[in-house]
Order: sequence, then structure tokens, then C-alpha cells
Amino acid sequence: MRLIFIMPLAALALSACSLTPPLVKPAAPIPASYAESAAPVAADSAAGTAADLGWRQMLLDARLQRLVDIALENNRDLRVASLNVEAVRAQYQIQDAGRYPGVGANAGGVRQRGADGAVQNTFTAGIALSAFEIDLFGRLRSLSDAAFARYLATQQGQRAAHMALIGAVADAYLEQRLAEEQLALARQTLLDWRQALVLTQRLHGAQQGSGLDVAQAEGQAATAEADVQARERASFLARNNLELLLGAPLPTDLPVGRPLDGQPVLTQLPPGLPSDLLARRPDILQAEYALAAANAEIGAARAAFFPRLSLTASLGLASPELGDLFRGSARSWSFAPQVTQPLFQGGQLRAELQLSRLRKDVAVLQYEQAIQAAFREVRDGLAGSATFAQQIAAQERVVAAARQRQRLSQLRYDAGQDSRLELLDAQRQSYAAQQALLDARRDQFKSAVALYQALGGGLEE
Repeated sequence: MRLIFIMPLAALALSACSLTPPLVKPAAPIPASYAESAAPVAADSAAGTAADLGWRQMLLDARLQRLVDIALENNRDLRVASLNVEAVRAQYQIQDAGRYPGVGANAGGVRQRGADGAVQNTFTAGIALSAFEIDLFGRLRSLSDAAFARYLATQQGQRAAHMALIGAVADAYLEQRLAEEQLALARQTLLDWRQALVLTQRLHGAQQGSGLDVAQAEGQAATAEADVQARERASFLARNNLELLLGAPLPTDLPVGRPLDGQPVLTQLPPGLPSDLLARRPDILQAEYALAAANAEIGAARAAFFPRLSLTASLGLASPELGDLFRGSARSWSFAPQVTQPLFQGGQLRAELQLSRLRKDVAVLQYEQAIQAAFREVRDGLAGSATFAQQIAAQERVVAAARQRQRLSQLRYDAGQDSRLELLDAQRQSYAAQQALLDARRDQFKSAVALYQALGGGLEE
């Protein structure tokens, strides 16, 4: 009788045959090195590659670091990603449980009357195996492997969501800093131009200026006022977006943030080699595990063509009298193996095998696409790293020249050597140059954050 329960264990040891084809990953469709030459690496980022930097080393602004902490704790999208991982893990455990025998205890009694009018009693108690499939050709193992690979892919999806959230918070914070600094510049400009308008109106009242000068000054002040409203709106929208990412209102005790010219984000990052992306980027690893799952499903589809051996067995006690149920003579057992061989399925099994192969082909292409997209993102980031510093240096010279022109135009206008139109043009040029400089600094830091993510950074503090 022990054989009834020893046989399933022996069958588990024998069910090592697998029809899953070997997983051969395609060669990475990218060059061995980056063509772009990155800017010199900063001294505090010289260890390893950018992916080795914790995000606190990358995001230098204490205010931004606090915001990232809040987002990692409260963001709903990140919570959903974590719950999805748990859900897929539960699905894997359900799938994997099918590979093992299920043992249950039962007890019951039947009282019935036969055709001869006699009443019969039957009492039973025991343990049983219920339709346990012996996995001779690895069908259940392949399904379990596929489920486990999908679980690992979901884990990588969570890591990607973690990195994306850090990058999104950094971008939203930079947008807010830009809006606030541009708003401050617009307000100061409006104040200066309103004072100029008052002076122009007084000169006109004293017959020392024309109505055209007044109209030009009024238009200039109105333009600045409209720009202030636009900058205020941008500031509100940036704050709303930041709070959405945080999953909570902005705290009132945040540290003072760095200005855009105070280097809130590290901009010089060591890229390493393109091959590093295959082990660093969670989206590439996610595509790789999806490929492994599709490959395992081919094995399950192949095994479906072969016979299935299932086993139902029980060992227990049976007696017509409840009082005699636990006596030695009441022992009973049953053993019911069953073999099922598919004969005709209308082409379903072949179609399922073809479908699994097509899904693997799609997974191969998606894996290659993930690698190519990652390589392009890194190259885009390196292009920004190589050019933004020079662009900002040039824009700073533009600002200095525009301010000098504005100062000289003011002196010439006061001396009566230039028209007010020339002064207005100089003032507008100076204002636009300062706004453009703020934009360029914001873009530089956002490009650095994007490069950091593209290289696989953002998971370690």
C-alpha cells in the first residue's frame, strides 16, 4: 500500500524530460562603443559608471532629494507596480503547484436502501491523491518556467517604474525651479518697465516726450504683465504636476532649493560601454525575461502532443459499522492511473505550437528593440553632455552683451542720442536672453537626468 504514495514521488523524479528548446539570445544589435565623446568626468563621479552612482549622488539638491523620498513612499503608480509583482508571483505559485501531488484527507458515510429493501451503511476515512498529472514530457515544468520568467519580468518592470519615478520627479522639480526663476525675472522686469512708463508719462506731461514714447512704454509694460501671468500659470502647473508625482501635498518644511545656476544635478557622467546596458537596464532585462517565458511556452506546446499520465489513488478505512472503522480489517485502497493521448483536435495543437513560436519571434524583436532604444537614449544623453556646457557658456556671453547694450542704450537715450525704440529693443533683447539662459540650464539638467536613467542609474541611494 505504500506503493500508492511512493509512486507519485518516483514519478516526480522521472519527469525530467523537457521539450523546451535552448534559449539563444540574439546578438546585441548595437556597436561595441559610443561614437559620441562625453565631456570630462567630474571628480566625484569617477568611480565606475553612472549606473554605480546612487541617485543622491546624482541629484545634489537637498530639496529635490527630499521630494524623491516622498514620491518613493507615496506614489500610486509605484504602488501599483509593486502590487503587480505580488500578483504575478502568486500566479507563478499557482502554476508551479500543479507539478506536485495534492493530498487530501476525507471522511464520510453513506446510508442507502437496496432493491431488496435492506438498508446498508458504509463509513470511510482516509487520504487521497486527486488526478495528479505525472509530468513525463515537461509540460507542467515548462508552464511553471514561463510563469516564473513572467514574474521576473514584472520585477524588472517595477525597477523600471522606480527609476522612471525618480527621473520624473527630477524633471518636474526642474520645471518648477525654471518657472519660479522665470517668474521672478518677469516680475522684476515688470517693475522696471512700469517705473519707465511712469517716467515717460511725466516727460510727456512736461512736453519733453511724445505720445509715441508713451504708447511704446505702455505696450512694453503690458507685455511684461502678460508674461508674469504666463509664468505664474506655469509655476502653478509645475507644482500640481510635482504633487501628483509625490502622491501628497508639498510639505512646508522642505529644505531651501538650489537655483538653476547652483548645480542642482550632476551633469558629467561616465557612460561605460554599451554592453553594460544589457545588465543594467531593467527594461532590457524585462524584455529578456519575456523572451524566456515565450521560449518556455514552446516546450509546453510541444509536450501537448504527447500522452498525459494522471493518477488518482486513495488509502484509508471502510466499514459498514462506525465502531469497526478503525480496526485492521477495515483497511481499503484504490489505485487508478489514466493515460490520455490526443488523437484529433482539429489542428488546435499545431496552431498552439505555431502561435507559441510566433510569440517567441515577437519577443526576440522586442528584446532587440529594447536594446536599440536604450543605446539611442544613451547617445542622445551623451550628445547633450558634450554640447550643453558650451551652449550655456555662449548664452551667458549673450546675456552679458545684451545687458551692456541695454546700459549703453539707456545712457544714450538719457542724453538724447537714441530714440526710445532703440532702448525698448535693447531692454527686450536683454530680457529674452536671460529667459533663454534659464531655459538652457533647465534643459542641461534634464538631459543629465535622462542620461543617468538611460545608463541604468537610479536604483541605489
